[in-house]
Amino acid sequence: MSRLYNRPMKTILITGASRGIGAATAIEAAKRGYDVCINYKEDLSAAEKVAGKVKELGRKVIIVQADISKEKDVKRLFKRCIQDLGQLSALVNNAGITALMSRLEDMPADRIKKVFEVNTLGSFFCAKEAISYMSIRHGGIGGAIVNISSVAAKYGSAEVYIDYAASKAAIDTMTIGLAKELAKDKIRVNAVRSGFVNTDIHRTSGDPNRVEKVKHSIPMNRAAEAQEIANSILWLLSEEASYVTGALLDVSGGL
Repeated sequence: MSRLYNRPMKTILITGASRGIGAATAIEAAKRGYDVCINYKEDLSAAEKVAGKVKELGRKVIIVQADISKEKDVKRLFKRCIQDLGQLSALVNNAGITALMSRLEDMPADRIKKVFEVNTLGSFFCAKEAISYMSIRHGGIGGAIVNISSVAAKYGSAEVYIDYAASKAAIDTMTIGLAKELAKDKIRVNAVRSGFVNTDIHRTSGDPNRVEKVKHSIPMNRAAEAQEIANSILWLLSEEASYVTGALLDVSGGL
């Protein structure tokens, strides 16, 4: 019996790919034969460094600046990706933000709005645009979407950043619903829920040493490296996960 999702995957678009998990995913994808579209918002120099590593691996790569919280930017991002790299087969909704650790009553309204605009609406906008290119109903060849969520969605991140946790909980729900919606379109949709990861995002929480402080609460007694998250993402995109859709994969060291 042939597999439902048996199309080769050649081109991947990764949002927020200039650093951390996104950068590690771009490089790992190149190792596995993908041409890569690197999206970034502000740090062109960092994006160029990642692109350089992709080129060294012999893959095509483009860099596209876009603010994924703006639908017009998202449309431009995908159009450029398709024009330069061809048929899209994989999307990683990685771009996300957090802010200073805070209780809800102390959070400015603009902060809460921005977190949801980037983390939730941005992922919705990107998924919506990806579908228009990947779905067999629209002339595509199918493919896969991986959303980057967080175990914070399970635990709520009380007194730290419940806005971030809630924005990721919305991504979990979107993943489950969209997987069912797109199964007949030959698009698989899954999410990786990471725990504490050694990336720069902790600086924006106001405590760059947070991972070191909390690692003893992690059953494996350490944070993840970005490469470990990237490996999980690429597995979900691969033929090895051809019958996996609607899954929320916790990559959190046991949290």
